[in-house]
Formats: sequence, structure tokens, C-alpha cells
Amino acid sequence: MAHKKGGGSSRNGRDSNPQKLGVKIYGGQLVNAGTIIVRQRGTRISPGTGVGVGRDDTLFAMVDGHVKYERVGKDRRRATVQPNVAGRAQGTNDAGRAQGALNDKG
Repeated sequence: MAHKKGGGSSRNGRDSNPQKLGVKIYGGQLVNAGTIIVRQRGTRISPGTGVGVGRDDTLFAMVDGHVKYERVGKDRRRATVQPNVAGRAQGTNDAGRAQGALNDKG
């Protein structure tokens, strides 16, 4: 006699979500404070000046400026943010500022 499985719980659905790790901002690019630079497991890239570390070893910018990656010793890499002299990183969010200007009537 043919058997049917009972209409219980599904046997699939155990795949985890992707973690989306990796470098988010490359060397020479402008960043604002708080921008995520690298999402990583462990400190594959160590923090330098102007860079903070999150609970999950994510590197983020603490100041506005340019990102720079450098080699330290034979195997280590370090990410630093060199602050802009003018203050805010220019040109990173011009579209948002223009949109805000269009919405401000009066």
C-alpha cells in the first residue's frame, strides 16, 4: 500500500541567511563618520587611526575622511581614515542634499 507522509512540519527550511561580509569601502574613497568600512569575522584587517571596531569585528569610520589600507609587517593589514582638513567629506551625499533642498519650500 502506498504511504503518505503525515501533514506535519516541513523537512526543509534550515538554510541560514548570507552574512554579506567583505570590504564595503575601498582605499581612497571618502567616508563620513559611522560608515561601515569592512564587515569581517575576526580581525583580518586591524583598525588604525580614525577607525573603530564593533562587537562583531566590523570596522567603521570614526571621523570624516579618506580610507587608506596599509601593510603592517609581513601578514597584517590595517585600515585607517585620514581626516579631511575641510571637515565633512565632500561629494558623498550631494543627491540627498539636493533632494532636501527641493523639499524645503518657503
